[in-house]
Amino acid sequence: MIAQKIVITGGPGTGKTSIINALEQDGFFCFHEVIRTMTLEAKKDTNPSSQVSNPLAFAHDPFLFNKKLLEARIQQHINGENIKKNVLFYDRGVPDVLAYMDYFKQKYTKVFIDSCKTHRYQKIFILPPWEEIYISDNERLESFDESKEIHNHLESTYKLYGYNVIFVPLGSVEERKNFILNQIKKR
Repeated sequence: MIAQKIVITGGPGTGKTSIINALEQDGFFCFHEVIRTMTLEAKKDTNPSSQVSNPLAFAHDPFLFNKKLLEARIQQHINGENIKKNVLFYDRGVPDVLAYMDYFKQKYTKVFIDSCKTHRYQKIFILPPWEEIYISDNERLESFDESKEIHNHLESTYKLYGYNVIFVPLGSVEERKNFILNQIKKR
């Protein structure tokens, strides 16, 4: 059985985690976002009163931070090969790393590009920016305007790698979850 690998992505504060949690409660296997833990780790050695939108500002080596993030997302993709389920959900995929690096105007090597070509997903769902639910917190450092710009980078990056992105309409968590599940059934 080869599972469908499904990415749920979007700019910060668009409701991805709520949908992932709802899917998990329904019995689906979900890979959770890895960057929140990495950002908290990187922030440990910084002045807690400094507020910046780029989590890489906390990293001693931004390229290494992104390389570790890429490796973590690749590992999630590889781990999916051993899970005996029809559908696997990912809170962000490998191309998200490049989209964010493009947004922050960071250079990356061929390894990053090749990883996007090698580790493929069957469907990509993008949640649009939604100001009414947007909340900033200790790990979500971007403003709502920055979230909109990141959304554009995510959309263009996934399209660059040949994906047909599916936009999830605004609505309750249940409505958005059901939209995603109905789209997957269409295969």
